[in-house]
Amino acid sequence: MNLQLPKAIETYFQASNTYDSNLLSMCFTEDAILYDEGSVFHGPTAIEAHIVKANNDLLVKHEVINVVMKQEETVVTATISGNFEGSPIDLDFHFTIKDQKIATLNICLAGE
Repeated sequence: MNLQLPKAIETYFQASNTYDSNLLSMCFTEDAILYDEGSVFHGPTAIEAHIVKANNDLLVKHEVINVVMKQEETVVTATISGNFEGSPIDLDFHFTIKDQKIATLNICLAGE
């Protein structure tokens, strides 16, 4: 499926799937916030550390299956697979973009 994503979001998934921490941290604004697994991470360094640890440890891969643009938010649904219980699973990634970078990202179960 060929879905059009804003460049920062496309880069986010590319970096996540290739475990490229440098590319990943460049996707986020300096004051970016990530909400994931009941925790909150502030700034590109903390966000990158969390995502890299989670993805690398579990060999996570993302396959984008849907994109919905809602006013100031882009919601990407992706199938996540890897070495974790319940794999594969669909997650929703709620992105807001500021100055062509990710300002906020909220990751939750698809449809929540």
